[in-house]
Amino acid sequence: MSRDRVCVAAIAGAFGVRGEAKLKTFTDDPAAVGDYGPLHTEDAKRSFKIKLTRPVKGGYAARLSGVATREDAEALKGTRLYAERSALPDPDEDEFYYADLLGLRIETADGTAIGKVKAIQDFGAGDVIEYLPEGGGESRYLPFTREIIPRVDILGGRIIADPPPEDDT
Repeated sequence: MSRDRVCVAAIAGAFGVRGEAKLKTFTDDPAAVGDYGPLHTEDAKRSFKIKLTRPVKGGYAARLSGVATREDAEALKGTRLYAERSALPDPDEDEFYYADLLGLRIETADGTAIGKVKAIQDFGAGDVIEYLPEGGGESRYLPFTREIIPRVDILGGRIIADPPPEDDT
């Protein structure tokens, strides 16, 4: 995935019977997702102009260019939508886009390497950092809280973590 684009929404399915889609937005201002120009699929093979029509539970109903029927909208369920980074506002100091975290080293305050960021996930209980541990192995997760992740150093290419002790049971 190019760092020139940022995931700002996902299509959660169809809404109604006239081709509207339900969008789950990942932007600070959920209603601004339509302001970032055409949104692209991850592979950049399709793009959509977005017109939000109304808030709905868990997101917004929206008209997407080229999507005319409920079946068209339903077929796009799960599609992640990306905006050009240049269309997004610059983050404030001590803010960042999650896309900026991908690939960063995770280390403890004393410099011990833990792994590298693979993804930021939200399984319903808040954001977690999915990472690949140093030395290989399957993905592991850290809660993305100030207590566990006290510092994000984008320029230094690292995240400082204070992970909870591992359960040996």
